[in-house]
Amino acid sequence: MSKNLSAAKKVQITLRNRLRNRKYKFSIKKSIKNCLLDIKNTNIDSFNFNINNLSVVYREIDKAVKRGILHKNQAARKKSKLCQVVKSHLK
Repeated sequence: MSKNLSAAKKVQITLRNRLRNRKYKFSIKKSIKNCLLDIKNTNIDSFNFNINNLSVVYREIDKAVKRGILHKNQAARKKSKLCQVVKSHLK
C-alpha cells in the first residue's frame, strides 16, 4: 500500500479508468461481433446487410479514439479489417 495520499489517489483513479476503458472496449468488441454475425447470416445473392450496423461500429471506434481509449492506428486497423470483411462478402 502507498504511504502518501497522492499515490493512493492515483491508484484509485487508475483502477476507475481501467474499468471504464474495459467497458468501452467490450462494447466495441460486442458491436463488431454483432456486425460480423449480421454479415455472416445474410444471403449472398440478396445482400441485405444493414449499413447502419457498420456505421455504429465506426462511430463507437471513433469515440474511443477521441476519449483516448484506443490509439488512432489501432482504430484504423479495426475499421479496415471490418471493411475488408464486408467487401469480401459483397463479391
